[in-house]
Amino acid sequence: MGLKWTESLEIAIALDEEHPDADPLLVNFVDLRNWILDLDDFDDAPEHCGERILEAVQAAWIEERE
Repeated sequence: MGLKWTESLEIAIALDEEHPDADPLLVNFVDLRNWILDLDDFDDAPEHCGERILEAVQAAWIEERE
C-alpha cells in the first residue's frame, strides 16, 4: 500500500530522502506537488491534493529537517 495525501510526515521523509539538497522553505507548491506525485511509493489520486495538504507536507518536511 502506497503513500496517501494524508500521510504528510511519511511524504516529508520520502521527499527529504529524494531531494536532500532542496530547501523545503524555498520549494514552490507546483514543484512540491510534482515531486510528491513522482515518489515511487506515492499512490493517491492527484486531484485529491489541495493547498492545505501541500502546506502540511511542507511544514512536516521543515520539522523533519530541524
